[in-house]
Amino acid sequence: MVSYVYVGLGGALGAMARVALTSVLPPSAFHMPIKIMIVNILGCFILGTIVEIFALYAHMPQGVQHFLVQGLLGGFTTFSAFALEFGLLFEKNSYVLACSYVVLSVVLSILFFFMGMRIPRIFAPR
Repeated sequence: MVSYVYVGLGGALGAMARVALTSVLPPSAFHMPIKIMIVNILGCFILGTIVEIFALYAHMPQGVQHFLVQGLLGGFTTFSAFALEFGLLFEKNSYVLACSYVVLSVVLSILFFFMGMRIPRIFAPR
């Protein structure tokens, strides 16, 4: 139960950090929206750094790991969790599985996004 508290506190701080950062970033560059892209890239960089520090130098208590990884970075960007899953597969030399994971995640997420948009349209009065 304590882990949920750590994740919740970290998640709240991560979400607030995301909103704060996106409020100071330019909305676009080269006609492309970049705010969330920057958040995702930064979150993945921070996650990679934290995971490697945990693996190489320090065994952090479970609560600290939950606070930082699932909480803070999960609230900051869920893309970091996606990158972690890919990275774990890649590090195990499961290259085909890792690439399949990326392709399926991206394609199916976008497909289901559009499917989700269609559902209300079916029931919306015209």
